[in-house]
Amino acid sequence: MIANISLSRTPVVAGRIGPAQGLTAALAERAAAWRHEELAADMRELVRQCVLDWIAVCLAGAHEPLTRMLAEEAREQGGHAQATVVGQGFATSCRQAALVNGAASHALDFDDVNMSFSGHPSVVLVPPLLALAEARGASGAEFMAAFVAGYETLCRIGAAVSPGHYTAGFHATATLGTFGAAAACAHLLGLGAADTAVALGIAATEAAGLKSMFGTMCKPLHAGKAGADGLLAAQLAARGFTSRADAIEASQGFAATHGPDFRPEAALRDPDCGLYLRQNLFKYHAACYGTHAAIEAARCLTERHELRDEDVMRVVVHASSMSDSVCNIAEPRSGLEAKFSLRHTVAMAIAGIDTAKLTSYSDAQTDDPDLKRLRERVRVELHGECSELTQAEVVIKTTHGATLRQRHDAGVPERDLCAQRARLERKFRSMAAPVVSAEVCDELIDLVDRLDELPDLSPLAGLLAGVPLDAARH
Repeated sequence: MIANISLSRTPVVAGRIGPAQGLTAALAERAAAWRHEELAADMRELVRQCVLDWIAVCLAGAHEPLTRMLAEEAREQGGHAQATVVGQGFATSCRQAALVNGAASHALDFDDVNMSFSGHPSVVLVPPLLALAEARGASGAEFMAAFVAGYETLCRIGAAVSPGHYTAGFHATATLGTFGAAAACAHLLGLGAADTAVALGIAATEAAGLKSMFGTMCKPLHAGKAGADGLLAAQLAARGFTSRADAIEASQGFAATHGPDFRPEAALRDPDCGLYLRQNLFKYHAACYGTHAAIEAARCLTERHELRDEDVMRVVVHASSMSDSVCNIAEPRSGLEAKFSLRHTVAMAIAGIDTAKLTSYSDAQTDDPDLKRLRERVRVELHGECSELTQAEVVIKTTHGATLRQRHDAGVPERDLCAQRARLERKFRSMAAPVVSAEVCDELIDLVDRLDELPDLSPLAGLLAGVPLDAARH
């Protein structure tokens, strides 16, 4: 059990950002300055919750076809056994482990998000940090400080280039995630501000990922590659590799070439809640986060009015125009595409299908004739004046002549961390149960609860590999 922690609004200052500094150098200075002992209680709890949620989605995604392909490739290539490949029973190089585990944890699109950069933070931070910490024998406290350093850097760069970077077609988890992973791994390696700026420069020229790949195996690959590339950037910087230390803001640098918007002052400004980690959003539906508001609104109307399929004449989903390139696949042909379809997920919610269950997104369920007929009654209307991907309104016209409306905003973080932790633990047990025993679930939860105290992460890595805890300690 955790204490009754509420979200503090007092900013934690880690280094100073001056307007005269270059943005890359300023962010590197701030990233290098984070210390575990300076983290407020709510920040430490949020890190633990991010790790617990990441373990859940990684365990569940470890045996997806795309993960098996990547794991087989890593095993075939070989390499020093530095870090655990989750659920596969073997270890490989840090970079390969970060790649496979990052892709696995994004394979189901059930991982956390932060709308400051319109992407998924933990899947690009935990895999490279876990691999590096395992290889170096780093402590849980060191891991946590590095996680925060990477998280805040990632979101600040996102604030500087949003929304244009994302709307131009770049998958921010992939591109901006590379910076976050580089900053996090640089911190765990103990790099100072100057070397961290070099790592960010290397990350800038590695960063890649296209939104046109949504609905394919390349989307989760993006997350794995961001973590692996960010790890490589930090490792090369530690060896003295050179890069521009102003790569974000330079002429022909990252910002200039990756979208129309660049507001460095936004990166230097603290969010209202003090730190971006406090804006983390966890997913409780196994679909793209852009569908969650519409799912919640449709489910609310269905349950409140006890609607059945035959009661629904037509449905209109009002959503942001940003949804068009993110989650507006009108006729999904697979379970994976269904996760990116407002029409389909709203039809699922009205039909009473559990949108939190992974099996609800099977190819067979997506092709169900009754569900497809209901989907045909759903129309999506996109609105340019609505810039928030997390907001939606669902209007249901019933066969009895009633017009039912419900709005929902899925972009509001939970303020009660105890309630959030309880919900995450239920999600964790549900996702981990088919993969590991109840005893292992309990041990994993206990290890995450004691993350601050762990002298190294080998017990956690051992359990994630499928090795009994006693064996992992020897």
